[in-house]
Amino acid sequence: MCLIVFAWCPEHDVPLLLAANRDEFYARPTLPLAAWKDTPQVLAGRDLEAGGTWLGLGPGGRFAALTNIRDPGQTAGRRSRGDLVAQFLTGGMGLDDYLREVRGRCAEYAGFNLLLGTIEPGQAPRLMYFNARQGEPVALAAGVYGLSNAALDSPWPKLVKAREALAAQLAEPIEEALLAVLNDPEPAAEADLPDTGVGLATEKLLSSVFIASPSYGTRASTLVTLRADGRRRIVERSYGPYGGHLGEVALED
Repeated sequence: MCLIVFAWCPEHDVPLLLAANRDEFYARPTLPLAAWKDTPQVLAGRDLEAGGTWLGLGPGGRFAALTNIRDPGQTAGRRSRGDLVAQFLTGGMGLDDYLREVRGRCAEYAGFNLLLGTIEPGQAPRLMYFNARQGEPVALAAGVYGLSNAALDSPWPKLVKAREALAAQLAEPIEEALLAVLNDPEPAAEADLPDTGVGLATEKLLSSVFIASPSYGTRASTLVTLRADGRRRIVERSYGPYGGHLGEVALED
């Protein structure tokens, strides 16, 4: 994932409403959103190169999502960051124990942000945020948040734009309108671009909410709705080179 915006309202009938874009090289082999054959209770896309995932739902009301930290000077990790999401969704550890374990092995991965949550009927909803550079899990209070390839709510133009668009729709969220938020191809003005060390042309390409190019771009747009009564819905639209639409999957449980 490269952009996630979400409304966390633990006292509401819909504790979590989340919209996210996964940006990746088109050549990286990927399976679209589905129940995993080896773990049917997991609903997620799958990275066929390393076996992990970037966002998904698991048994016991589990939710997890990941973004990479953009830093061209960082050392490559020994393990794929997608393992962090997959292991939580398929495992049985509680939030606190799992984050304690992740904190102890951060050095095995390149920089990452991790969102983990549990929403089960009869239990208090929880949503935790962990940034590998900061090193301490944070329990999120109610609010509207954005996460890209820096820290939570770093004011990158596309994050601010998408977060504000989500906030404007919370009174009456409409699925098609929320997915349209993720389909905005307009790049940021050069004066507003962050400097992450990748050069001006690449900063410009990566500055739009929806990225399209011949080799790299938004591979999937995902909308997640988690309800306090345990009902869950996840919708994924898949894209190819130049932003060509490849298909849509919607799953509910």
